[in-house]
Amino acid sequence: MIVSPTDIPSQEKRLLVEQKRLSRIPMTTLFEENPDRMEKMHIQASGLDLDYAKNRIDPPAMAALLQTARASGLEARRDALFRGEPINTTEQRQVLHPLLRGALPEQHAHRAQVDETLARIQQFVGDVRGGQLTGVTGKPFRTVINIGIGGSHLGPAMACRALTPFAKRNLDVRFVSNVDASDLSEKLRDAAPETTLFIVASKTFTTQETLANARTARNWMIERTGRLDAVERHFAAISTATDRIAEFGIQPAFTFPMWDWVGGRYSVWSAIGLPLALSIGYDQFVEFHRGAAEMDQHFQQSPLEGNMPVVMALLSFWYQQFWGANTHALLPYDHYLGDFPSYVQQLDMESNGKSVSLQGERLSHPTSPIIWGAEGTNGQHSFHQLLHQGNLLVPADFILPLHSHNPISNHQDLLVANCLGQSRALMVGKSLEQALTELTEAGMDADAAAALAPHKAMPGNRPSNTLTMDALTPATLGALIALYEHKVFAVSVLRNINAFDQWGVELGKQICNSLLPHLTDDADCQAFDGSTNRLLNRYRTVKAERASQHTVASHQKNN
Repeated sequence: MIVSPTDIPSQEKRLLVEQKRLSRIPMTTLFEENPDRMEKMHIQASGLDLDYAKNRIDPPAMAALLQTARASGLEARRDALFRGEPINTTEQRQVLHPLLRGALPEQHAHRAQVDETLARIQQFVGDVRGGQLTGVTGKPFRTVINIGIGGSHLGPAMACRALTPFAKRNLDVRFVSNVDASDLSEKLRDAAPETTLFIVASKTFTTQETLANARTARNWMIERTGRLDAVERHFAAISTATDRIAEFGIQPAFTFPMWDWVGGRYSVWSAIGLPLALSIGYDQFVEFHRGAAEMDQHFQQSPLEGNMPVVMALLSFWYQQFWGANTHALLPYDHYLGDFPSYVQQLDMESNGKSVSLQGERLSHPTSPIIWGAEGTNGQHSFHQLLHQGNLLVPADFILPLHSHNPISNHQDLLVANCLGQSRALMVGKSLEQALTELTEAGMDADAAAALAPHKAMPGNRPSNTLTMDALTPATLGALIALYEHKVFAVSVLRNINAFDQWGVELGKQICNSLLPHLTDDADCQAFDGSTNRLLNRYRTVKAERASQHTVASHQKNN
């Protein structure tokens, strides 16, 4: 029987008691009192190993959290996801990204079109990488430029960087997302039109930023090659709007579908992953899916107490709801995972950044932490100071591939030591007494040591998870992404919100469209608030001045 979410507050009272108890117990004491703590607080799945022992948690508190998870109906909601039910209730849509990696039944209604699309991707990727598909001059493609934004950009861009060691190095895959012309201009600067392939990714083929970049790219291609048919040979599209794609000039054979039952931030497994497949090859793209499918199976079948996404979700809920931690750091200790924090930032904050429940009731508490981070060891010389000594509680996930793709000298030893050292330092801290002892033993005068010691003390008891894998591969990256997808979903169930809509994003688009006509009007804008009106008018003034200066300069040059 599913327990109504209205029953959760009684569970939360128990959790509040547990939080008050644990707030008085240092994490080091938890280790001292439970020698087997480590054996009970790690989970292995899909090539990943989660060590969550460095958390302010113990068996009674975890039991209370698991009880809360069951009271929220997490198991039933998880099963509904894998049955393909329309759990995106505000849009009445199915949520079927697990289907793309084979996690739903073979007889599923959409299975045939998924298999057909994957087969077409396989053929296209093989033909581009093998040189059978060429540009208008018969030269093979050497540059691929993906034009998209949001989920049509962040997923494949992150994955391509993460899997650089598996890439075809004579095929340069680039990404353009920003409507700022500087983004596209820089990507085109050294690109040769006769060997450049563009991929335009937009579900409706109306996304403003993507279409602006795509039209500019089309004009660039036609002008540089002098051939109108260049668009047919140099552009592919990922969209549902076949009529708009044809009008743009892209041929059906180079068009791949998107479906409304796959949200943008979950779409790297679909044709949106085409640039990734081009970069690493179709066989490795299959491995990428396989890793995610294994994590799907783990999430679907494992008991909650040994379920990696569930445990991570419970810890996230625990710290935000009961410890006031409204921010969470992702710290990958691998250069290739440098874009992973930005990817999870969208996944988490766009999914769970909500203020109403599934029933439409206003919520008084935050539902998603602010997600941020950077690759180690760079962050250690930047924001780690705040993690260690700031007054904000910032739980952190350390992500560490144990094997380097570039095993030079002792670099990997240094990287691993830094990662493990940071997680331990966050936990143990340094007491005032320890700081004072260190200073006096170093020969510092007693008064000077007493004055300096408070500045060198660190509170410790800062929680962290450590995720390790033998190596970063297509399969382990797939598992890692799926892990965070399911974690975010599990948090949404605990919070009783819809993780699969994003109406706040839509509002920004609507207001942007209402502003655009006023940027070209002759009269001063008075249609909005005073601040917006002033900024619009200031932009128009500067734009007009620059245009006038350009006209004068052109006239002088011609004369």
